Amino acid sequence: MPIDYRGRTALITGASSGLGAEFARQLAARGSDLVLVARRVDRLEALAAGLRDQHGITATVIPADLSLPRAGATLAAETARLGLEVHSLVASAGFGTYGEFLDEDGARIAEEIAVNVAALVDVTHAFYPELLRHGDGMLLTLASTAAYQPLPSMAVYGATKSFVLSFTEALWYEARTCGLKVLALCPGVTSTEFTDVAGDVAGVAAPQTPQQVVAVAMRALDRRNPPPSIISGALSTLLAGTGGVLTPRIRTILSARFTAK
Repeated sequence: MPIDYRGRTALITGASSGLGAEFARQLAARGSDLVLVARRVDRLEALAAGLRDQHGITATVIPADLSLPRAGATLAAETARLGLEVHSLVASAGFGTYGEFLDEDGARIAEEIAVNVAALVDVTHAFYPELLRHGDGMLLTLASTAAYQPLPSMAVYGATKSFVLSFTEALWYEARTCGLKVLALCPGVTSTEFTDVAGDVAGVAAPQTPQQVVAVAMRALDRRNPPPSIISGALSTLLAGTGGVLTPRIRTILSARFTAK
């Protein structure tokens, strides 16, 4: 059955732009109260104000740098201080870098792993008992079609998304009898600010919009028994599906051509 978000609270990391902001819009349209988390407070405040006015929901802004250690525990302590109970978690914070690994900046790589992997695990672990206790919401993580094959020139990013996919699918199994719906969303190239950070990697003829990607996730969560993960976009599904029939050598070579500038 579809989740009833009305009168319940969803916490969204990476909510200041892109898919995180779009999850906020679509959840607010379903009546969910929100906790919006990111570093750019001005964007969060503008988004929160608009959603309050449009949908009459409660939207709380919590600025946070998720690259810092123990980000999840800090965030959970703040929601507890504010008296907020979290029923759903959308862990969409993350970014990618582009370039040969030899040329990558070590500090930037460390931040990428901290946000994409360590913070996602820490935030999930901090709120997981609460999510299970309520048992009427969802846990969604943002993976990627990059999770299905190695990505030369985006080696670290692809590896972090493989971690997210594996981690989330394992939690899907562990939570299967608790009422909590767990889903890893794996979009292909999407029209967001991602390339502003990662650099202009090879283009796709018709990248998806955030609205399309989030709608795919919401439809999956509306099912009685959602799958552990879902790929957004027909082309993305086709490309990811080739992983099982191609050798590791061929997969890597094809991925390198796709990400080449």
